[in-house]
Amino acid sequence: MFKKIAAIPLAASLKLVGFFRDLGKDERGLSGVVVAILLILIAVLAIVLIWGFLSGWLQELWERIIGETGSL
Repeated sequence: MFKKIAAIPLAASLKLVGFFRDLGKDERGLSGVVVAILLILIAVLAIVLIWGFLSGWLQELWERIIGETGSL
């Protein structure tokens, strides 16, 4: 009985190692290249959206700065 109880951690460890070994061989998911391209695309879209929201405010601020330099 005690031998079976003592073998449980070893069996769990071997099962976990086998799971991670098989996970590395699994080819059903996305490749690294596809993930990198998607991340770059998301970053570019985020920058374009942020620039679109801030461009009007920045233009107004710049006009205010340029207008104030003439009065100095």
